[in-house]
Amino acid sequence: MFCPDLLIDGPDAAPLTVALAHGAGAAMDTPFMSAFAQGLAGHGCRVVRFEFPYMAERRTSGMKRPPDRANVLQDTWRAVIAELGPERLVIGGKSMGGRVASLLADGAHVRGLVCLGYPFHAMGKPDQPRIEHLLEIATPTLILQGTRDSMGGSDKVPGYGLSSAVHLHWLEDGDHGFKPRKASGRTEARNWAEGIEAVAAFLNSLSQNRP
Repeated sequence: MFCPDLLIDGPDAAPLTVALAHGAGAAMDTPFMSAFAQGLAGHGCRVVRFEFPYMAERRTSGMKRPPDRANVLQDTWRAVIAELGPERLVIGGKSMGGRVASLLADGAHVRGLVCLGYPFHAMGKPDQPRIEHLLEIATPTLILQGTRDSMGGSDKVPGYGLSSAVHLHWLEDGDHGFKPRKASGRTEARNWAEGIEAVAAFLNSLSQNRP
């Protein structure tokens, strides 16, 4: 099984490694992904980023293309998990990357799951939630979500009846990338920093509660 190139931040001796996949439309080194990876590394976490084949190809061809088929996305995740080993691994990522990880988490026997803006439904389709597996997931899960996320905000998600293993951390007035409106009095940087703190605390709790 081919493993994609890995971009690593943080100490190799960290108690846990968190692997983060990108969203559907942007690469692993966007300001968002870099902020979370480097921010968590600053908390002593080891963070691994990678790209799905379609995004890696964009780097060489310069041409945009849609995400790979679901089986390719999942196989890429499986290769990363196999490379890193599940015993000390937390998986997740931005939007699509986190959703694909969430579909594999229980079967992969990883330590935890972190989703940075979960796409609870497709854009404009709030009546078609994509939550079946999250109703029964057993893997300890943290979902960071903007309160006004257009793919699942605080007006809808609390009523979904998600598994007790899922903890939601709401970022005030944040959109799908956690950016608030200027009128809110908050800033994107503040929401990102709060999100990084929440993930670091979650990882710390997992490292202190070994199976």
